[in-house]
Amino acid sequence: MSERFFLQSPPTGGRAVLTGDEARHLSRVMRATVGDRVELFDGRGQAWEAEITALTRSQVELALLESPATDVVPSDNGSARRHRVLTLAVALPKGDRQKWMVEKLTELGATRLIPLTTARGVAEPTPSAISRLSRSVIEACKQCRRNTLLEIAEPQSLAEACDSRGSGALGLLTDPAGRSAGELLAQPSTSILALIGPEGGFTPEERQLALDSGFTAIRLGTHILRVETAAVALAAAVNAGSMSPADAGA
Repeated sequence: MSERFFLQSPPTGGRAVLTGDEARHLSRVMRATVGDRVELFDGRGQAWEAEITALTRSQVELALLESPATDVVPSDNGSARRHRVLTLAVALPKGDRQKWMVEKLTELGATRLIPLTTARGVAEPTPSAISRLSRSVIEACKQCRRNTLLEIAEPQSLAEACDSRGSGALGLLTDPAGRSAGELLAQPSTSILALIGPEGGFTPEERQLALDSGFTAIRLGTHILRVETAAVALAAAVNAGSMSPADAGA
C-alpha cells in the first residue's frame, strides 16, 4: 500500500506539487527518491497514484498515474448509498481529548465540526487550537484512507449554531433526559446538526434556547457520557445508519 500525502493545491496538467510539512515528511523522513510512487488525496474526495519526478527538501513534484477516485459509501448489497451529512457543534474538551475526538470523527465519516462556545465550556477554541485540530484531521485521513477532510469550522456561540441549521436538517440536542436517539435517527433525513455541551452540561437557558430553535433532546445511553464520547457515539450511530432503542438505552 502506498504512503498517502495531502495535496493542498489541486493538480494541473497531470502534475502535482507537495509543499510544506507533507513535502518535508516525504523527502526527509521517508527519504523518497525520484521514481517512487505515493498516493495523493486533495481533501475534497479525490485521490491519485503518483510518481515522484523531482524533489528538494521543501518541494516534491509528481506526475499523476491514475484518474481521480472519489470516496464511495458502500451499502450492504454492494452498491453505493447516499452519505448522511453530519455536523457536530461541540463544546471542546480539554487537551489531548480534542485530538482523539477529531481522529475518531474523521474515521466515522462526520462532515463538519463546529467548536461551540458555551457558558460552562472548559477549553477555548483559539486559532492555534483549531490549527492543531485541522492537522489531526489530515493525519487521520491519511491513516483511514478517507479522501474528504472533516471540516473544522470557525467557533460559534450556541445561538449562532442553532441559527445555522439548514431547512430540513434534523436538529439534535444531547441530553441525559432526552428521548431515545434511535427513534430520531430512524427518521429520514439527509443532514443532521447535533449540539453537544461541555462537561458541566448546557445551562437551563442554553437548553431552552436550543429547544425553542426546534432541536430535539436525545440521550445516547444509560450513563452520562464525556463530551468526546458523546460526539463519537453519535457519529458511530449515524455512520451505521441507525441505532435501535435498546442500544440507545431506552
